[in-house]
Amino acid sequence: MTAISPPASVLRPKRVLPGFGLTMGMTLTYLGVIVLLPVIALVLKGAEIGPARFWAIATAPRTIAALQLTLLAGAMATVFNVLYGLLMAWVLVRYDFPGKRLLDALMDIPFALPTAVAGLTLMALFSANGWYGAVLEPLGLPVVFTIWGVAIAMAFTSIPFVIRTVQPVLEDLDPQYEQAALTLGASRFTIFRRVVLPQITPALLVGTTLSFARCLGEFGAVVFIAGNLPMKTEIASLLAVIRLEEYDYNGAAVIALILLAIALVLLGVSNLLQTRALRYKGKAA
Repeated sequence: MTAISPPASVLRPKRVLPGFGLTMGMTLTYLGVIVLLPVIALVLKGAEIGPARFWAIATAPRTIAALQLTLLAGAMATVFNVLYGLLMAWVLVRYDFPGKRLLDALMDIPFALPTAVAGLTLMALFSANGWYGAVLEPLGLPVVFTIWGVAIAMAFTSIPFVIRTVQPVLEDLDPQYEQAALTLGASRFTIFRRVVLPQITPALLVGTTLSFARCLGEFGAVVFIAGNLPMKTEIASLLAVIRLEEYDYNGAAVIALILLAIALVLLGVSNLLQTRALRYKGKAA
């Protein structure tokens, strides 16, 4: 006797979400309207300036000083975020202690807190009569109106990117490989360097790139503690705003395009490094 197969409509699992065409169309519409159109408009605005004028604005001493400060302070903040973020993610995943959930929730405060409020708070803490500034100023370590203040503000707003990208990867790691390495006599540092670090490298690269990109675009948390001194503590995003207030739309567009180009390069390098890390991870497995 030949078995009768049920109709395809019975075998096909029901989808909770709409079909591919609708969801993909909504995704592309959102991407085009919210992301691509503003970027294209910015590029077209920059193209109207002309190469000579563009180069003159980009190489102006004030523009170069603002870009140098932004990149250097962002790099300083990102290095701190990688070290501290990796350490905090490790503590939250590998240890149980009273108040762990509270500490985990506190890691997201920079996301929820308005950046202007963060800037005012940091300004109050590190000023000469603040809690931290009262200790640092007599030691000859001023923070307010220096590059250190800019880096601290950038680090505060971007640290969650590293923690939240590394934390889930650490949670999914199988501890049997670490235990096997430990039984073979490997030290804890060797286990971390040879077993754990290769597994979390792709996620760490993502967090590092996002952290640095956020530092480059940070504004609200920096303007208060930096003092916005031209050629000294003026960041690139603030200079773009100043150019807009001066009705110098070409100058603002050039600075914005430079920051956009840096962000795109960062994303490209990050994707390349992630691909190589995953390829190496697959070969090692």
